[in-house]
Amino acid sequence: MVARAGIVVTGTEVLTGRVTDRNGPWLAEELRRRGVDVGQVVVVGDRPEDLRSALELLLARHDLVLTTGGLGPTADDLTAEVVAEVQGRTPRLVPELETEIAEIVERLSAGRGWRRDPEATAAGVRKQAMVPEGASVLAPVGTAPGLVVPPASGTGAPVVVLPGPPPELQGMWQDALADAHVQRALAGREELRQNTVRLWGTPESELAATLRRHDDELVGLEVTTCLRQGELEVVSRYAPAAAPAQEALLAALRADFPDTLFSPEGETVDELVATGLLDRGWTIGTAESCTAGLLAGRLADRPGSSAYLLGGLVTYADHVKHDLLDVPQELLDTVGAVSAEVARAMADGARARLGTDVGVGITGVAGPGGGTPDKPVGLVHLCVTTADRVLPLRVQLGGDRAAVRERTVVVALHLLRELLVS
Repeated sequence: MVARAGIVVTGTEVLTGRVTDRNGPWLAEELRRRGVDVGQVVVVGDRPEDLRSALELLLARHDLVLTTGGLGPTADDLTAEVVAEVQGRTPRLVPELETEIAEIVERLSAGRGWRRDPEATAAGVRKQAMVPEGASVLAPVGTAPGLVVPPASGTGAPVVVLPGPPPELQGMWQDALADAHVQRALAGREELRQNTVRLWGTPESELAATLRRHDDELVGLEVTTCLRQGELEVVSRYAPAAAPAQEALLAALRADFPDTLFSPEGETVDELVATGLLDRGWTIGTAESCTAGLLAGRLADRPGSSAYLLGGLVTYADHVKHDLLDVPQELLDTVGAVSAEVARAMADGARARLGTDVGVGITGVAGPGGGTPDKPVGLVHLCVTTADRVLPLRVQLGGDRAAVRERTVVVALHLLRELLVS
């Protein structure tokens, strides 16, 4: 039987969207890598009754429950108190922990020049040093300790209480996994495997038809699909006994989509482009108009990108295209900046100006204004060139300005991948 975990993310700022939740997805992936299936991730505000309801729901259905946030010194930080109540544990002050937290607060205050009210600070430290009886303490990475709180009844799931700031949560994660209560909760559970396959240019309807045809061979697989920026991602989760079904799925995808299945092992297009450039010993430079450096930034996101990315030019205005990339003024005057000819001239100009093996040119109409009947919003021309190859592409993209720009970058990466694997 596969171990199951539930996650409660606390904080009204997360619930209302002012802060993006980074902890839930991070914990879900960390647990998945250890063979633990995350059944639910619940986001609640800073209301004790909502947190209590979420905990009771998840504890009834999971082997392990984790919470993030609500461990600070202020009045709305109530996670530890509510978890203690739900698990039937009475909070007690731990003097040694109070001393440790006070020393951390003093050190941080001195280093950051904080001016503190001694009485308020002492009350906050005391609050953070209250530990439910029978719980384990996870050493603080910031000022807040984590907790592992087993049920007082002796049966049921423990609750791992983690801080909200991602660096603090991630810093105590290994200690949480090593805790005896957590180890017992997950002991003897079956491994959970996961495989990701990515396709480019395959409609969801065609994939659905393939899955239906092979439904009898896929028993034991939990298959989910997601269309993201034009890429179709197929994720399968399964126990070891279903490994033959996973092989059948891969065989079916390879047979039906030989030209669009670009990542049978789950590598991202970014990884494939980086590997392709490194394997060939090639360098790359970009010239971007409507994307204004987003492609260069995406290439630079990977550690070690300086081995192949020499630079990028943002050439938004026509005269800058001419001055920096040597795009002929006559070309700009006759066919316009948003054209296949100018995209190629930009790619060649990037190669010449930056001295690279590969050049990428991007020019388009991101919107919401600026479109014409001949060149509507969402029209983008891309071109990838080397000394002896030219790969042009014209696309018409939907969505708002941000969507057009982001999707253009993905299209450019796949055009690069096509060059590098051909």
